[in-house]
Amino acid sequence: MTDRDPICPLCDRPIPDGNGSQHHLIPKLKGGKGGPTVFLHVICHKEIHATLTEAELARDFNTVEALRAHPRLERFLDWIRKRPPDFRSKVPRKRRGQ
Repeated sequence: MTDRDPICPLCDRPIPDGNGSQHHLIPKLKGGKGGPTVFLHVICHKEIHATLTEAELARDFNTVEALRAHPRLERFLDWIRKRPPDFRSKVPRKRRGQ
């Protein structure tokens, strides 16, 4: 980790080299190809896609602010912020509809 590591806009933690991925705010399959993206921790990115469908992302959760306000992601963010920036964990399964 360095002082130059990018900051995850979702959890506000530094993203060490190799721990980040691009998230399309509007999924590519829903017209977001070439649209705005944000660089997130891999674990934050996986949690988004385990929680929300492509249609939900395109329709209602296409900003960082909207993602942060989702009740399940809000709980996840409270939990992940207590972990070190290079923390990795498997996202066990899709959690949609819970």
